[in-house]
Amino acid sequence: MFDNAPESTNNTLGSVEKAFTILEQLRRSGTIGVSELATALEIPKSTIHIYLQTLRKQGFVVQDDGEYALSYRFLEYGGEHRNRSRLYEVARPEVDKLASETGEVANLGIEENGLRVLLYKSEGPEAIHDNAPIGEYAHMHWTALGKAMLAHYPTSRVESIIDTHGLPRANEHTITDTDELVAELEDIRERGYSVEDQDRRHGVLTIAAPIVDRQSDEVISSVSVSGPKNHLDDNNRFEELVAAVKKAANVIELRYSHY
Repeated sequence: MFDNAPESTNNTLGSVEKAFTILEQLRRSGTIGVSELATALEIPKSTIHIYLQTLRKQGFVVQDDGEYALSYRFLEYGGEHRNRSRLYEVARPEVDKLASETGEVANLGIEENGLRVLLYKSEGPEAIHDNAPIGEYAHMHWTALGKAMLAHYPTSRVESIIDTHGLPRANEHTITDTDELVAELEDIRERGYSVEDQDRRHGVLTIAAPIVDRQSDEVISSVSVSGPKNHLDDNNRFEELVAAVKKAANVIELRYSHY
């Protein structure tokens, strides 16, 4: 009856899934030709070409000298979506202030579909450049931002995230054991902040605190500072940064909940 209907599986459209598979490969590759893309995805060149031309017509892909890349249209979509966020509106000035006062990279994170999303970051005058892009997704247990939120989630939610995404290893410092992660989350709840001590990137230390909606008492976000481990790990410096991050989280909470 529906001879021309797109391929579908499990209540999803195969054609849409294929389009996003192509976009994901473009994201990873930067720029890539039709033949390379077809080989990488094991999809016929003719099919790849049709998808690319469709995406190009809609403005999501650009072509230059026979190679294709993502367009900045995604930046427009993401930017508009972020600007509608009340959290972003109230938190941005405090993240900028945190970066300015500490001289480090300050970050704002949220959780979406069980992953940490970098919603905003600001680099202080003495900060070592951080290559993490705005909008970056990462496993929650890899990052201080993610662990600060996980620590205040109900056990059932933490278990669901682990069931969905697992506990993959970023390097030898990453927690990959559920019991070990649960123990660390308990420590985070008690002290009020989380630490990413090279869990994901060698030589990088991050301190984060959760941001709570005081009307619902639910964690909605987290804020952090990041920098070189040998610079932040000094006792006095570390305690100063913990205090600064907690203060920023507190101010954001007040503004979000009462203004």
